[in-house]
Order: sequence, then C-alpha cells, then structure tokens
Amino acid sequence: MTNKAKKKIWNGNVRDAALSILMEINENQAYSNLLLNRTIKKYAIDPKDRGLLTELTYGTLQHRMTLDYYLEPFVKGKLDAWVRELLRLSIYQIVYLTKIPPHAVVHEAVEIAKRRGHKGISSTVNGILRSVLRKGVRSIEDIKDDIERISIETSHPEWLIKRWVEQFGKEEALAMAHENNHPARMTARVNLLKTTVEDALKELAKEGIEATRGEVVPESIQTAIGSLANTSAYANGLLTIQDESSMLPVLALDVKPEMKVLDMCAAPGGKTTFIAEKMNNKGEVYAHDLHEHKLSLIESNANRLGIESIRLSSGDSRQLGTIYEPASFDRILVDAPCSGLGVIRRKPEIKYNKTEQDLVNLTKIQEELLDTAYGLVKEDGIIVYSTCTVEYSENAGVVHKFLEKHPDIAMVTLDSYLTNESLAIKDNMLQVLPQHFGSDGFFVAAFRKK
Repeated sequence: MTNKAKKKIWNGNVRDAALSILMEINENQAYSNLLLNRTIKKYAIDPKDRGLLTELTYGTLQHRMTLDYYLEPFVKGKLDAWVRELLRLSIYQIVYLTKIPPHAVVHEAVEIAKRRGHKGISSTVNGILRSVLRKGVRSIEDIKDDIERISIETSHPEWLIKRWVEQFGKEEALAMAHENNHPARMTARVNLLKTTVEDALKELAKEGIEATRGEVVPESIQTAIGSLANTSAYANGLLTIQDESSMLPVLALDVKPEMKVLDMCAAPGGKTTFIAEKMNNKGEVYAHDLHEHKLSLIESNANRLGIESIRLSSGDSRQLGTIYEPASFDRILVDAPCSGLGVIRRKPEIKYNKTEQDLVNLTKIQEELLDTAYGLVKEDGIIVYSTCTVEYSENAGVVHKFLEKHPDIAMVTLDSYLTNESLAIKDNMLQVLPQHFGSDGFFVAAFRKK
C-alpha cells in the first residue's frame, strides 16, 4: 500500500470533504471549526449539504475511540492512516446516522478508496465494511472496568475520565462526557448600546430566525437552527456570537461607566466588547493579546458594534508591569489561556491532543498572569480570573495559590453579580459544567484588593 492518499479534490462530495478535514486534524493538529469553513469553500459544498458535512466531521471526531473499538475485530494487519479514517467515517454513519442506508455508505467509501488509493485498498475497505454490516458491532457493555467502559462509551481518554470522576463523581463525569458529544447551541449577546433584547428578537424573527432569551445572562439569546452570523441584525452590530458561559466573567467584573479596565488575554474579543458595552462605551478598556494578528478581529468587531472605548495592544501580558504604572486599573480581567477542556463540544480534537503534562505547564502561566494583575489593580479594585476549562488544578488550584501568596487579596462574593439560581457557585467560585445549562464548561472567581 502507498502511505499517502492521492490528493484529488472531489468537488461537491461531502464524504470526501469530511475525510480531508479529519486527515488534516490528525496530521497537523488543526482545529476542526476553522477547517470546516475553509473546506466548504474549497470543495464547493452545496448549501443543502453543509449540515451533513458538519455532522460527519464532528460525529466521527467526537466518537473516534468508540469507532476504533467497533472497528478493531474486523481489521487484520496494518492500515494506512487515511484508510482508517475512511473506515471510522463509514462506521459512524452505519451506527449513528439512521437515515443513510448502510449499503450506500459502503458504496461511497469504496468509490473514495478507489479515487484516493488503488484497487487493493478499495477491496479491503469493501470487505471490512461488509463484515461490519453482516456481523454488527460488539457491545461496549462487555468492558468490565468502569473507567475503561466510560472512556470507550464516550470516547474520552482514560486519564481524563479518571480525573473527572475524582473531581465531580462518576455520575457528573459520565454526564459531562456524553454532553461533550452533542452539538453546541448557537448563542449570542445583544448589544444594548444599539437595541434591546426584545427588539433584537423581533429583528431576527423578521429574518426567519426563531430565537429566545438565554438561560442565565440577561443580555443573551439562543437559537436551535439558523446561523446568527449571516443575519443583517449581526451585520448591523446588534449581536455578538458568544457562548453564554463566557459572558459570566464580565458580569462578575461589575464595571461602571468611566472606569479604566484591563483585559489581559483579549482575543477574539467577545468579553472585551461586552465590557465596553457594560460601561456604556464610556471610559477606557485596554485590550492586550499575545498574538498581534488576532487584534484586527477585535477591532473589526468593535467597529461593527459601534464601540470606541477599546485600546488594543499585543505582547506578553505577563510583562504589562513594565508598561503601566502600579495600581492603574479599576478592574482587570484575566481570562487565562487554559487546556480548553470546557469547550470539547466545539473542538472535539482537544480531548485526544491534550496530556496531563499540558495542565501542569498551563498553571504556571495562569499564576504569572494573576501576579501581574495584582500589581496593576487599584486598592479596592477587582480582578476576575476565568478559564474555559473544568480542571481543578487550573481553576480552584490557581485561586488558592493566589490567595496564599497575597494576604491583602480577598474573594468577592459572586452571588450579587451572578444572580441566576442554576449557577453552581461554591466557596465563591463558579464552575459551569457543559450539562448544567447546555453551555460551555467555564470557571469564574473574583478578587478584591483590600
């Protein structure tokens, strides 16, 4: 067998396009959400087929370990990476997508194998898939070990399941892992500088999009179908696409007009623009990010939303003590770089690419960012620390170390800012899990400098 698949683009073919995305994620650790949009253009995928492409890509990725478990008994000898990916994609359709006739799946896989490989490969693919149809897949219930069974059933590595069981208990860990395999809901934030939530919902209804109020944040809205980013309401700056969980840190900041606020890890700018909106576009929001190319994204969003109070700058935010005077800011947001284990739904590849060592390396950066914020916040000012992970060491662990290091820092009670009863606030720390209200996993803690 040749090790490389021939790279012929099969225009308009959804399954071949999905295979290309899956191979690129494996080879280059690329992000699924970015590749999807690029591939739709490159393959000239018909608008009516885009939903299927998304489902095939995410479904195969999300269930990768389960699919390998199903595939294993049927494979004799070594398979090339692209052939294995084609088989995963096919078994995903056979097991999970009831509307597609199994024989059509086999036929399509064989055609792709012919185009990308040679006759020998296509007959191997044909033989394996026909055996799967004939014999059916083996039961996951046969796995005796609890952690291993949950790992295969939900397609999350064992080390991750083990940690979650220790931190949240078996029931919550299982619920979270299953929730990660469901598509994320489309949520947005209404720009109150330009409109009200009621009026924004009416505007969207005129465009044929049925949206409703969000679960926990007063400014949020949600919709099950339709793309909010393709609406004129979005183009006219009435909305920002943002997960509801990621709006919560801004509520905890408790900003007021005319304040001077620092957002230390600002890109792509969802929280930055929300801060400016909460301040009624009055005052100054200093937004920093390590990656200069990401600042243009914040700028174009601010322009669309009609916001003029944001000042942008790139560089390592751990060095901001050399740029600003001590005690310069009323409020500081440290939305720290993290393992991203709360957003596995949006980027399923995270669960396969991360290691336990990554978590250790990240906590050092998180602690350094908080120490920098400590020097820059005014007395009686507030620092909010947030992450999009569910991992104790990056969340409560970092908070406890920060408090130990700085005796003049006290935790702020979150209940007055985050008033919704469905929010799990414990010891003044908020940990959102994906199953709580169908949102991303997120963590928020707030500190006041005494």
